Amino acid sequence: MEEPVPALTAHEIRILGCLVEKAVTTPDYYPLTLNALTLACNQQSNRDPVVAFDETTVVRALDGLRTKRLASVFTGAESRVSKYKHSLTEAILLTPAEVGLLCVLMLRGPQTLAELRTRTERFQPFESLAEVEEALQILASRQPHALVVKLPRLPGTKEPRYSHLLSGPIDVAALPSAPSAAPAEPATLAVRAENERISQLESDSVALRSELAELRQQFAEFRKQFE
Repeated sequence: MEEPVPALTAHEIRILGCLVEKAVTTPDYYPLTLNALTLACNQQSNRDPVVAFDETTVVRALDGLRTKRLASVFTGAESRVSKYKHSLTEAILLTPAEVGLLCVLMLRGPQTLAELRTRTERFQPFESLAEVEEALQILASRQPHALVVKLPRLPGTKEPRYSHLLSGPIDVAALPSAPSAAPAEPATLAVRAENERISQLESDSVALRSELAELRQQFAEFRKQFE
């Protein structure tokens, strides 16, 4: 039986979700530098809520994740800058589909089956909503404790939502009571997914430019030693 995962703070959830996401979607640039990880946390796309973390906030959350054995520092021979990676799949045995579901729930909050199916395309495509529901049920029945939960349906909505339990039990009474927007049509979902993909590429481009500038600065300092 697996050891239970310690309850995570909201900041730790965002950091862990970003590390999991980038490990799958941009493996060539993973593990992440502190700067790249901060940019990933503050993305405008694929995030709910949108945040504005500074590097101090990210470092503190990383320290918490490292203490809980869910993140570590990468010290490769070719890297002069500290980089960070997650240890979620070492702490918990997960399939690629389950990783995708948990990652989306960490980064975007409670989701319906349709939303999860659309937003996990980058991780592991689901053929049907039934497949999504089956994977969620497996996560909900995990021992020693569940990793997701099906939330009560909000007034005025047709579809229930699911939430991760990595921060501990959900306070149902504190959930928003306002109905969410009506489910989008398939064509709208496709357009939204494409927009999110483009936004993701733009964000990754910003992160790469920042890392390149950082490397140039380090090279310039290195050259000064021989001038």
